[in-house]
Amino acid sequence: MTNMKTNEIGLEIKESKILVDKLNELLANYQIYYQNLRNFHWNVTGPNFFELHAKFEELYNEANAGVDEVAERILTLGARPLSSYEEYIENAKIKEARVITDPTNMVEIVKENLNTLLILERETLEAASGFDDEGTSSLMSDYITAKEKVVWMLSAYLR
Repeated sequence: MTNMKTNEIGLEIKESKILVDKLNELLANYQIYYQNLRNFHWNVTGPNFFELHAKFEELYNEANAGVDEVAERILTLGARPLSSYEEYIENAKIKEARVITDPTNMVEIVKENLNTLLILERETLEAASGFDDEGTSSLMSDYITAKEKVVWMLSAYLR
């Protein structure tokens, strides 16, 4: 029998480190996505103002909850979540949306951001499944299902 070190929830520390790295990358991207949504919520104009203003708010509230859940999962695995904008920008594939004025472009960027998050969540799900981490697997599965629906809806909106 090998002498593996485990964390407080019984998962091997070495395997958990791989998951923590993936979750921190996801967290960084989630934070930039969240801020992009805030930007769009505040700055959207035009004939679809009311529906987009409300949709961006709904999405940033969901993203805010996701940020917290991912950070808490990292803590549950016994590690430190990234927590500064410098760390987020350094570790994120999603880029800050600065001055975007076209509402259609805003929706396209949200869809692209969601697709980036989906890729990261699928990678994290695969790793978690390989390490028998049901908690992380379940969280990623729920996120994937929800985001796929939003991507479908945004795609329909853009048609």
